[in-house]
Amino acid sequence: MDLFPQFLANGLVMGVFYALSALGLTLIFGLMRVVNFAHGEFYMLGGVSGWFVTNYLGLDFFSGLIVVAALMAAVGWLVDRFLIERVRGQGEEPGILLTIGLSIFLVNGTLLLVGPAPMKVAGAMAEGPLFFGPIAVTKLRLLAVAVGIALIVGAHLLIRRTRLGAAMRATFQDPMAASLAGIRTGHVYAATFALGCTLAALSGMLLASIYSAQASVGGLISLKSFVVVILGGMGSFAGAIAGGLLLGVAEAMWGGYVSMGMVDVIGFVLVILILLFRPQGLFSIRTERA
Repeated sequence: MDLFPQFLANGLVMGVFYALSALGLTLIFGLMRVVNFAHGEFYMLGGVSGWFVTNYLGLDFFSGLIVVAALMAAVGWLVDRFLIERVRGQGEEPGILLTIGLSIFLVNGTLLLVGPAPMKVAGAMAEGPLFFGPIAVTKLRLLAVAVGIALIVGAHLLIRRTRLGAAMRATFQDPMAASLAGIRTGHVYAATFALGCTLAALSGMLLASIYSAQASVGGLISLKSFVVVILGGMGSFAGAIAGGLLLGVAEAMWGGYVSMGMVDVIGFVLVILILLFRPQGLFSIRTERA
């Protein structure tokens, strides 16, 4: 019982990264109705790009974060304009097949370029511990959590307080009416996809500064992001945050008290329970979207 605060803190830390990664997935699905199976690969690209700009270009962590954000936003925009746009309005199946193919291409392209070895992003500071009573957290992890929370707040403000966010919400509610009102929905779709990819990539770079990035990590991240989105409710911004924190805490408790080797199972147990008792997720898509 004395380790409960430490497990809870560990779970909340991981939950922030799960929430940040899943936000991109739920935004893309909520607005564009695209089930992005390449989402984990954008997370992976963020980690690999962060490793490249901090270790090979010599940028500091925060400059590297800005460069990776700009790079992945451009990649996301181009993917939407040249690939996703071709299957838009044709139902969900073409989008699923396209993103699965994109996922395979990105994984194998990355393996070809940098190989399968783990890559560590140069952190912004040393990994010395900080103590808050019975809880110990490294400085690097605390900084990454602070940056992650700032990104989540920034994404929320962008959606709620800017003209682009208003255009996103209008397009989400009724694409035809938004188009008739003069909103360039094609640009809104591309901006949404770019935002989703950027959030996933920044989550990947933040976690790669604590652990490491690998070309093959995207599949597991995609699964966890889908778990978070199903828990919170497809298309729900608040649901992605709640689902991420819930998954992080559940994994930490399971790993601490039951078995570290089976920690990935708990997410699927939660999904089964949520589908049985609240299939629309913790935050219904009918009450809040993006």
